[in-house]
Amino acid sequence: MFPSNELVVATGNKGKLNEISQVLAPLGITVRGQKDFAIPDIEETGLTFVENAILKARNTCLHTGKPALADDSGIEVDALNGAPGIYSARYAGVGASDGANVVKLLDTLQGVADAERSARFQCVMVYMRHANDPTPLICQGTWEGRITLAPAGDNGFGYDPVFWVPQHNCTAAQLPPDIKNSLSHRGQALQKLLVALTQRQG
Repeated sequence: MFPSNELVVATGNKGKLNEISQVLAPLGITVRGQKDFAIPDIEETGLTFVENAILKARNTCLHTGKPALADDSGIEVDALNGAPGIYSARYAGVGASDGANVVKLLDTLQGVADAERSARFQCVMVYMRHANDPTPLICQGTWEGRITLAPAGDNGFGYDPVFWVPQHNCTAAQLPPDIKNSLSHRGQALQKLLVALTQRQG
């Protein structure tokens, strides 16, 4: 049996909460955000997406006493040896806007040929039954593409306007939300999580 019909997600992003709720709906789980519990943010001191996701999930379990789900995600650019990676959200500095991060990335890649601008979004999701869970579920999604020379598109957020999706011949920010969710790193990780939780329930 599922240990609780409530799951607390370590995010305040309503869009992300809605997406997670829809995917996990078959399990009869009520998904709630960390804002419902006034959970303090924890410093992301990990050196990998996995470490940071575990830190956030454990922090949420500790403050709620309920199962928790956390994700850590970012973009890896091959020409930059995988940067910005875990620092994607603060690439242009702590508290930097999406626009500032994109500008820094494009500036850093100035002069790099189109063929050498391969990149991928990574998402790691961690589900913990309780703060001391010795076997957390870890699910990963990867979305391959490349960095464009200039932003395009108004949908999405983060690096979506400069992430080229070859199979659709446009950027992630030009994709309809439903198409993006079916392709994205987060969508892939969520589908793997649904399978893993379904197996655990059985």
